[in-house]
Amino acid sequence: MRPDTHTFRSRCSIARTLEILGDKWTLLVLRDLMWHGKDRFKALQESEEHIPANLLSERLKRLQDWGLIEKEAYQERPTRYRYRLTEEGRSLEPVLLQIMRWGHAHLGGGLFDPVSGRSQQATPDKA
Repeated sequence: MRPDTHTFRSRCSIARTLEILGDKWTLLVLRDLMWHGKDRFKALQESEEHIPANLLSERLKRLQDWGLIEKEAYQERPTRYRYRLTEEGRSLEPVLLQIMRWGHAHLGGGLFDPVSGRSQQATPDKA
């Protein structure tokens, strides 16, 4: 799918965004690229959630097609790539932070601080 040839199922901006980002793995891939310094396929695959290789490949391709990430070869034989967020991909950081804050406030779990690079245990009374 390419943005210039994609036909959206809805005119709603939320529905359109979910067509690109709304599956189980995509936001987690963006999270790992954005905050956890994972920029290679194997590192992304071995994240805490253990995304299957075929799904990771598909998600990376989709994010690249939509201009949210770029890939760059860092090794020739065999060819291996590193991935990085584009400016458009980085523009999703406030969205991820809001999702994280909501989850922290309502679901518990850990809270990652992108500024310090540290994780802390969530407590339900903090938001």
